[in-house]
Amino acid sequence: MLKTQGVVHFTIPVKDLDRAERFYTEVMGMERLRRTHHMVFMRAGTDCFVLSYSENPIDPNPGDAHDIHHAFRVSAAEYDRAKAFLAQRGIRIFKEEERHSGTFHGRSAYFHDPDRNVLEIIDLVRGPVAEGEVGPLLRGSA
Repeated sequence: MLKTQGVVHFTIPVKDLDRAERFYTEVMGMERLRRTHHMVFMRAGTDCFVLSYSENPIDPNPGDAHDIHHAFRVSAAEYDRAKAFLAQRGIRIFKEEERHSGTFHGRSAYFHDPDRNVLEIIDLVRGPVAEGEVGPLLRGSA
């Protein structure tokens, strides 16, 4: 068995690197680390991901399904502000929920990036919670 230490980065496929870079920096507030001819390396807090040009069609979920998505943690105050900001930018939140069970607890909002990748922002109050465990309460009383 391998003994991995964590995730270094994950990749989000995009069709237009310039458009994706603008979205993830100007809308999502991420930091651009580096760019090549086919990838933009991004940072969200202490975590990294890569926007990678894809020659293949990008449509990971039909309609407003959200099984395949990328979740980003925000504070309680930022969650409310972010929802209003997304609405001002014309970005439709197609699902909202407040989870008190499962692996991650808190308020979540789901929306699409310009390439129809599904993104989630979550005001995480508890998690991750493994099967049969209560899990750490990060803040609040969820």
